Amino acid sequence: MTEPTGFELFANDYDAWFADNQALLDSEVRLLAHSWPDPHPARVLSVGCGTGLFEAVLKRDFAIVVTDGIEPAEGMAEIAESRGMAVTVGTAESADFGNQTFDMLMFNGSTSYVKDLASVFKRAHDALKPGGSILVIDVPRESSFGILYCLAAQLGTWDHPLMQGVAPGSPYPMPFVKSANWWTTAERLKALESAGFSLVKTAQTLTTHPVRAGEIAEHPRDGHEAGDYVAILARRAD
Repeated sequence: MTEPTGFELFANDYDAWFADNQALLDSEVRLLAHSWPDPHPARVLSVGCGTGLFEAVLKRDFAIVVTDGIEPAEGMAEIAESRGMAVTVGTAESADFGNQTFDMLMFNGSTSYVKDLASVFKRAHDALKPGGSILVIDVPRESSFGILYCLAAQLGTWDHPLMQGVAPGSPYPMPFVKSANWWTTAERLKALESAGFSLVKTAQTLTTHPVRAGEIAEHPRDGHEAGDYVAILARRAD
């Protein structure tokens, strides 16, 4: 994941950005709930939990509890802890996941800031109890949002003539667009498989163009062929 400094600067504004994009938040939380294993895992680690906003909404609206978190930005980790999570400050690459400690690991929007997916997913595999689950949710590089993010990162701004009429109405802040890797769904699936996971299902949301994506909250649907936010649920086989 990225160095903590950039996210520290964004800590106080993170929730406010999602408050201004409530329909996007609702769509993405619905995707998480739709993809959640049943029965609900008892102990869940959210890797790159940010302020714990998604976890708080999951608990409030769907009675889904995420117990633990890892977050590199201390400011964000403090907010997540105030929301009832036990949070370790660290990156996905450096933090101790433990050994057969958790029933489930969740990476919500955080794999785009991981440089070596296979290595991190292998550590996630080892952290799970036998039969445990991993849920990976993120923007695929091949999606409309992913393509726009890659273009904006190359241009260095959202305020370029090429972006007129196609950029999201409230675009994600440029520092985090530029620092992301934007993996494809195929790359995430391959990394999970190489780490020893077996695929359970995929699901998706944000299927309209980014210009209109925040107008209404969407209901998720299975598959990953059209969504700008894709969930992958996989399981540790042994």
